[in-house]
Amino acid sequence: MLHAVSEVAPSGAASAVGADPAPSLTASTGRLIALDLARGLAVFGMYAAHVGPDPSVGGPLGWVMEVARGRSSALFALLAGFTLVLLTGRPQPRTGRAGRQAMGRVLIRSAVLVALGYALTCLDTSVDVILAAYGMVFLLALPLYRLRADTLAVIAAATALVLPQVLYVLRVAVEGGSWADAVIAHDPLARITDSDGIVELFITGAYPVLTWLPFVIAGMAVGRLDLAKPGVRATVALLGSGLALLGYGGSWLALNLVPGAQAAVSATTDGGAAASAWWSDAVGDPTTITPDWLLVAAPHSQTTWSILGNTGVGLVIIAACLFAMDRSARLRRLAAPVIAVGSVSLTAYVGHIIAIKALGIDDLPTSAALPALACLAAASMLLAVAWTRAFRRGPLEYMLHAATAPAHLIN
Repeated sequence: MLHAVSEVAPSGAASAVGADPAPSLTASTGRLIALDLARGLAVFGMYAAHVGPDPSVGGPLGWVMEVARGRSSALFALLAGFTLVLLTGRPQPRTGRAGRQAMGRVLIRSAVLVALGYALTCLDTSVDVILAAYGMVFLLALPLYRLRADTLAVIAAATALVLPQVLYVLRVAVEGGSWADAVIAHDPLARITDSDGIVELFITGAYPVLTWLPFVIAGMAVGRLDLAKPGVRATVALLGSGLALLGYGGSWLALNLVPGAQAAVSATTDGGAAASAWWSDAVGDPTTITPDWLLVAAPHSQTTWSILGNTGVGLVIIAACLFAMDRSARLRRLAAPVIAVGSVSLTAYVGHIIAIKALGIDDLPTSAALPALACLAAASMLLAVAWTRAFRRGPLEYMLHAATAPAHLIN
């Protein structure tokens, strides 16, 4: 989500969602369009989570709304990892002066995204803005940009296994001690942003950096793969399916086999629906700390199971977009509006938060939520298609690109 693929793609990639609705695509350009399609789907998933009906409406609509929650932001994070690889050189990482300049551009982007994230948070909507966390994760993942796909995959797996447990220990420490208050009192970020600063960004926030880093590293691993090679995309799809089964299935088994686990999770969330905590956010947020929470795979639970499951779903979606865009010109034409939104995804994301604030649509009754979601999605597609016919980048994508200009001065 952090920028449009067209920022680093050949000009032909931009035209794929521009004036020619059915371009003659090379395999490379088709893959870039597939990433924009995945970004567009993630944007609409975020819209559904923030504006759409509550999953409690039930039925197929409720199921779709539930699936969108948490998994859309995880897909964004995976694509952010792919973006980091594109920015720093693909298929081979840039070295020498070009590599230093690429690192400089990423550092500037990270700073801009953190600032933009806190600016959007100041709008005081019901949306938990993820941009600050993305910017910080970009910064932390940057030293890994020269690594091979297999090495990145191992690191992603290790961080998914270890960091949720570290986060749990730190949250216990925050709840049980006063050290966090001392850190916040001396944290410049906390004073500037009127938040809990680094403590919130890494530990207590809705998107703690510690448990969002594995998504970006996994996306970097995919970015290092030769997606034109026969069987690679099928391998990504199979790996994603396996991770989803492991994450959600493992959580289901744990919650049903560990004595008292469901009762403890339900008590932690003031009586939430613990029976569905292996896949659904309906369980709610914990109000107290319990080790049994580590068995949950709800999309926003920040556990190993949730990271595995969400990563798996994201990989399957990316693989499906790759297959669809490379094999069907008709699907490319039909998906053009969604691709357009994905190509200006930063603008689309920021724009929907501003729209939520301006229109006051962040707490609508069920009868109005679905029409509001449909109107927001339709307006985004119309504006994105119109904009991308005339311009290569979205408005905020232009801003982000211009902000990185000083990096060209690096020797």
